[in-house]
Amino acid sequence: MKQLKPVVFVQGKREFYRKNYYVQNILIKALSEGVTEPEELRKIAHLDKVADVYRSLDKLAIRREYHDALARNGISLDYIVDNIKELAEGAKSDSTKLKSLEILLRSLGLEKYEESEVGGKGWEDIIIEAEEKKASDVKSKRLDVSDYTVITPETPEKEKKTRERERAMGKELYEEQ
Repeated sequence: MKQLKPVVFVQGKREFYRKNYYVQNILIKALSEGVTEPEELRKIAHLDKVADVYRSLDKLAIRREYHDALARNGISLDYIVDNIKELAEGAKSDSTKLKSLEILLRSLGLEKYEESEVGGKGWEDIIIEAEEKKASDVKSKRLDVSDYTVITPETPEKEKKTRERERAMGKELYEEQ
């Protein structure tokens, strides 16, 4: 009989206990590309210690064994969704049907769709109002051009002569061709 590692679900604020799926995915990608040196894996995953690499690999192994155990026992996402669907369709009470549909919504991340109303307005109205306010702020910050008089400085004589020479050279170039 194969001795399996225990699956421990611990909620904690320390990094040690956190689910580090992001790091695990980085390690899987690095391992699939042939990187096996623990120090290299530590650098790629931006971890502090090599022990964190080993801890993440252990969590990954436990996760893999857990999924394998579920599959061996015939439990897949299809199985779970089918059973919830059967409960929803075959429920005699509305509360059971509602609860099963609620579970499906929660799995999709749609359990808390709340329309916040500020002063009787929906979220669309709030966005439109904020955009209008931003546009009016921009308009009020613009300065009226009529308040300014532009005084163009006089061109120095040296610059005038240079421009005249350049115009004459340009005319000569185009008239000859």
